[in-house]
Amino acid sequence: MIRDWGCCLLVIAVWGSGPVQAQAPFPYKPVRFVVTSPPGGANDTLNRALGAKLTEFIGQPVVIDNRPGASGIVAAEIVAKAPPDGYTVLAGTEATLVTNPLLFTRVPYDTQRDFAPVTMTAAVSHVLLVHPALPAANVQELIAVARSKPGRLNYASSGNGSAFHLGMELFKHMAGVDIVHVPFKGSALSIAAMLSGDVQMMLVGTTTGLPLARSGKARALAMAGAKRSPVAPELPTIAEAGLPGYAISSWFGAVVPAATPDPVIAKLHADFVRALNSPDLRERLAPGGYEVIANTPREFSAHMLAQTKRLGEIIRVAGIKPD
Repeated sequence: MIRDWGCCLLVIAVWGSGPVQAQAPFPYKPVRFVVTSPPGGANDTLNRALGAKLTEFIGQPVVIDNRPGASGIVAAEIVAKAPPDGYTVLAGTEATLVTNPLLFTRVPYDTQRDFAPVTMTAAVSHVLLVHPALPAANVQELIAVARSKPGRLNYASSGNGSAFHLGMELFKHMAGVDIVHVPFKGSALSIAAMLSGDVQMMLVGTTTGLPLARSGKARALAMAGAKRSPVAPELPTIAEAGLPGYAISSWFGAVVPAATPDPVIAKLHADFVRALNSPDLRERLAPGGYEVIANTPREFSAHMLAQTKRLGEIIRVAGIKPD
């Protein structure tokens, strides 16, 4: 009889301990924020500032874990295989979540299958630059020059499959022009080529491109995003300036492993939105040209699906292959 009661007590103890552990409030330990780039890049800059603000709202440290490599594939695989408990979050980009699966034949994750969206955090527009010697003061004139010289103008990018490459191929496709792509190993070499006149134009990030334009080393024709940038409100968008419907930008977003419970995602989303809408964080991000998005998981998912369709078509038509 004593042994029987002992067994019963053991069963009750074990049964009772399960729900207590399972119901531990989220979060009760630090959250790991896995960034796809090394320290210092646009994604790292954004998410270090965001992580510091998130710590205030989450109530636990948000630890930045830089895992660069293979265009973000290294970081994405880590998060895809992490426990789905909300404590490992991917600071993804359009390259990580959309472009990589379109470009590479073997990617160790599937964006739709392996990740659950939390929110698109921010976007950064690109600026269309031309060499000062090119006789084009606006987008319409650039299109006219390109149409008059098919295959004789060229543009630089930071590499095959980069956001700047895809953006210019979209421009070519929508404008119906033939401009030759000249890829380089990184932005520094591509910018040097345009400044020297070896290439006539390029898309580049605002933090790099606007100072070049304002110094007179290049001419800025328009911004590539869907709306004007607060750091250069005088510049029209490419859509406004002569190519209706054109829009492309670099964007960043937070995702978690797919099986993460809905209440945990809801908590993360609420804290991300509060942090992103904080006036001090917005003020800190503004000089870098970051546009805060802070949309819902459903909106973020719809955006990724739309981008996959649009960029997939550009990659197919242009025959783009990764470096």
